[in-house]
Amino acid sequence: MQPYPTPRSLKLTAEIVQTLAEAAELAARRAMREVRHRFRKRQGATLRPGPETPLWNELVKQTLPLLRKRGSKAQLARLLELPRQRLQDCLKAKTAHLDAERTLLLMCWVAARQQGRELVP
Repeated sequence: MQPYPTPRSLKLTAEIVQTLAEAAELAARRAMREVRHRFRKRQGATLRPGPETPLWNELVKQTLPLLRKRGSKAQLARLLELPRQRLQDCLKAKTAHLDAERTLLLMCWVAARQQGRELVP
């Protein structure tokens, strides 16, 4: 017995669905390759702010409420001997880190401010 003839519109729809499925599979493979490449840990590489830096994230979380007062960010930038824009990149934009010495100084500043004291240069 011969199978029933498939209407042309149904055949065209099946071809479109198959093409879309192949394209989706290819896109998913490319995306997985990029994700693996992006999140690959390189030994000795510089850490960037993000999920891999929970201690830095917590320090920023503790610092931001203390910078609400007008001029406090400029004052902190002067204490850390940084331009305000660099401090913005570190704390708000989360695109940079401070070096070790400035990070320790920031930790001291946060501790002093939480105790109600001022840390001045």
